[in-house]
Amino acid sequence: MNVMQGITKRWAKNTLLIIAAVTAAAVIFLSILVHFFYTNNVSNVLEKSISWLTDVFVDYKATDTESFYLQAREFIENFPDKDKIEVQILNGEGTVVANSTGFPNNSKEVPPDFTQAKNSTSGYSMQNLTQTSGEDVKALTKIIHGTDGTVFGGIRFVTSMERTNARVTLFVGLFVFVWLVIFCLVYFSGAYFIRSIVKPVKEISDVANKMAVGDFSSDITKMYDDEIGSLCDSINNMAQDLKNNEQLKNDFISRVSHEIKTPLTAIRGWAETMQAVGANDTETFDKGMQIIVHESARLTEMVDELLDFSRLQNSKLVLNAAEFNVVPELDDTVYMMKERAFTEGKVIYYEPSTSIDSTIYGDKNRLRQVFLNIIDNALKYSQKGDSIAIDIKETHSNIVISISDTGCGIAPEDLPRVKEKFYKANKLINGAGIGLAVADEIVALHKGEIAIESSIGVGTTVTITLPIFNKIVAQTAPIAPLIPPSIIPGVVPPFAATMAPPITTPPEEQPFEQDDFGMDMELE
Repeated sequence: MNVMQGITKRWAKNTLLIIAAVTAAAVIFLSILVHFFYTNNVSNVLEKSISWLTDVFVDYKATDTESFYLQAREFIENFPDKDKIEVQILNGEGTVVANSTGFPNNSKEVPPDFTQAKNSTSGYSMQNLTQTSGEDVKALTKIIHGTDGTVFGGIRFVTSMERTNARVTLFVGLFVFVWLVIFCLVYFSGAYFIRSIVKPVKEISDVANKMAVGDFSSDITKMYDDEIGSLCDSINNMAQDLKNNEQLKNDFISRVSHEIKTPLTAIRGWAETMQAVGANDTETFDKGMQIIVHESARLTEMVDELLDFSRLQNSKLVLNAAEFNVVPELDDTVYMMKERAFTEGKVIYYEPSTSIDSTIYGDKNRLRQVFLNIIDNALKYSQKGDSIAIDIKETHSNIVISISDTGCGIAPEDLPRVKEKFYKANKLINGAGIGLAVADEIVALHKGEIAIESSIGVGTTVTITLPIFNKIVAQTAPIAPLIPPSIIPGVVPPFAATMAPPITTPPEEQPFEQDDFGMDMELE
């Protein structure tokens, strides 16, 4: 409500009052102009009569008042506008002795215009007067002198201003009416326009207040296809995104809680078991220690992943960048994962490349983390008997690494979102749902790209493209088209024919712990 009152008041103050004042000033100006026009027109008519009077009396040579009266009466008889203008003959004292109406005038009052004309050097005077009857008139008096300068009297022209004032009043009323119509149109159209803004703004404010307390269920009704409508769409989209993120966050918290609870439960259970049996039961003690170490490594990996994600979100992840060849890093990563693949009954096809001499510029530990994450996902989403094919090649301007599996695949509706934070396409598989988001961010920091292609029941191909480092000119070439290898059910990938035979016997190294590789990526 405060928003509505605030905008409405500002509109009334800044727009409505200004328009009202400007249009009122225009009405006043036009009214003054009309009044001036009509009164000036009457004045011009009276002055024209004076000019005619001067022509009549130009040869006047009388030396007595009688001859003046005779000449004046003759002037009245011949005056053409006596139906509109009353002509009066005044004696030397200013008293009316005759007029064009034919009615006697018994008033002995001396008109003020006569006195002013008599004292004026021009010999005439024009004034606006109000008669005793209340009628407004305009009077003009011309003094007539004899040959010796004696004042014989004057000719006075009197015209009523009632019709003129009525016309002026009519026009002023018309102007005021038009002003009122304009004001009403501006007011109602402006009020309608303000409401069209205030109502959605108020609704947006209400929805924003609900969002502030975690309610993302409300939608704003879009009423217009304009900026306000676009804002409503943006708010609705934001609400939907927040709702989705809130759901993802809740799912993430639930998954992380479950993921953390599982190793903690195992650690606590085996610690209590070891405490109960003591050091006498060597077999149980050793098995318990092995499980505690394994579950602790899982917790460390999850914590590292969460810390990485937090730093990426806050733009605080710093790369220890240097120039290096990515092939040895990929070799080490595959070597670290081979025993897990064997243990789970899966096959990794990979042949180390000796033909790639180009280098990239970046953080080798972070890229190794990316390789581990993607190979780990390929193993997690594959079943016993599936295979993972890893290939690295060099194009004109990029190093392209393809990791393909013949696992369960990703549904088409989930594929566009698998790189989003907290999103999991398959909720049956353990994980927090941020590993691929972290990997994507790390590759983006290296000016590279991760592309994913997948089909349900066929498998998934993840292609990592990294720009080749150029010591002379910064990399500006466009990223080469990503052509991941095809995966055909039941058939070894085409590039597997040139690879080393699949690993079928366990290596002679120490027993492999699933999450030992996570220790190499501990945050600096």
